[in-house]
Amino acid sequence: MVDTDYLTHTLHNGIRIIHQQTDSPVGHLGVLINTGSRDEMEDEHGLAHFIEHSVFKGTKKRKSFHVLSRIEGVGGELNAYTTKEETVLYATFLSEHYERTAELLSDILFNSTYPEKELNLEKEVVVEEINSYYDSPSELIFDEFEEQVFDGHPIARNILGTKEKLRSFNRDMIFNFIANNYHTDQMVISSVGNIDFTALLKMLEKYFGEVEQSLRQLKREQFVNYQPQSKTVIKDTFQAHCVMGNLAFDFKDPKRIAMVLLNNVLGGQALNSRLNLAMRERRGMAYNVESAYTAYSDTGLFNVYFGTDKENLNKAVALVHKEFDLLRDKKMGAVQLSRAKKQLIGQIAISTESREDMMLTIGKSFMLFDKVDPLRVIFKKIEAISAEDIQEVANIILDKNQMSTLIYK
Repeated sequence: MVDTDYLTHTLHNGIRIIHQQTDSPVGHLGVLINTGSRDEMEDEHGLAHFIEHSVFKGTKKRKSFHVLSRIEGVGGELNAYTTKEETVLYATFLSEHYERTAELLSDILFNSTYPEKELNLEKEVVVEEINSYYDSPSELIFDEFEEQVFDGHPIARNILGTKEKLRSFNRDMIFNFIANNYHTDQMVISSVGNIDFTALLKMLEKYFGEVEQSLRQLKREQFVNYQPQSKTVIKDTFQAHCVMGNLAFDFKDPKRIAMVLLNNVLGGQALNSRLNLAMRERRGMAYNVESAYTAYSDTGLFNVYFGTDKENLNKAVALVHKEFDLLRDKKMGAVQLSRAKKQLIGQIAISTESREDMMLTIGKSFMLFDKVDPLRVIFKKIEAISAEDIQEVANIILDKNQMSTLIYK
């Protein structure tokens, strides 16, 4: 199938492939799996992330050193990450090494042996990662906020897990989790690089096409019964840290695009976001203030974070709510809305200059929607957002009565 911008194909076992042709000497190849920490059972908390760490520790034909050196030894980079809903293995390399990369990704994904000795070493690495995370309140607060919002649901649990759970993991648990969650119909191979699509398909058929088909049967447990909660935790920190937020739209909700624009206006990456102007530029109350919107398969989360002097905490909270109220009570003017759209369109266009990010983005879109909208289509959807759309979303998401708050002070 040809979509002007992307070429796609599905192997007989259900693994999907998407490719964008470039003329760059550098290629990017990744395998995205629709499985993350929310798919763990309670006694598996942290296992998805631990598998992502351990997948490089040796295969049926390679020791750990040979796995790590296969791509790095020719100047490339091999990497992986885990989120609440996905696990990704990927590499960046000179295009002449496409086949080397495809073979290695297949080997570590399907033939890793997870030696106990290596697992025990990697557990200590992850323990240090957990220790580092607990040393950083500005990071820890986000996960504790999600635990508060999604109280008792699998999506609430942080990705790293706990030291106690981590030390209980063994090879049998790893193989069981993979068998239950790594299904071929939930895998996408994403490629951005200078390689003929026919040659790429032949290569991927060779290394991924012989894998036995496995189809996902179980559905994720949907989160329901959200109850807003406010909580203050006394910590020995120099600043007060605050996160406040609400449930938001899942990734298939038609209001999602308007939510992305609203979030960008309120506390996005630009220095002219409303919260940055109100708290940092005009009052010097915060070094870091930002908002974020994360869409999941069946729910979503919007939050605002800032750190400020403890004496300024109440004023800062009031300022955030003032900005919420302005967006809820007053429609954006035509000029203001036009500028916001141009800003978001420009940011998206610039982000596509990173071809690694593009490989991951089109892979995720293909995994979730079985298609990728070309940039022109995305920009058209942004242009179609009205002031009424923004105000409607603001009134749903920025409702003070539906806000949860977590404060460290």
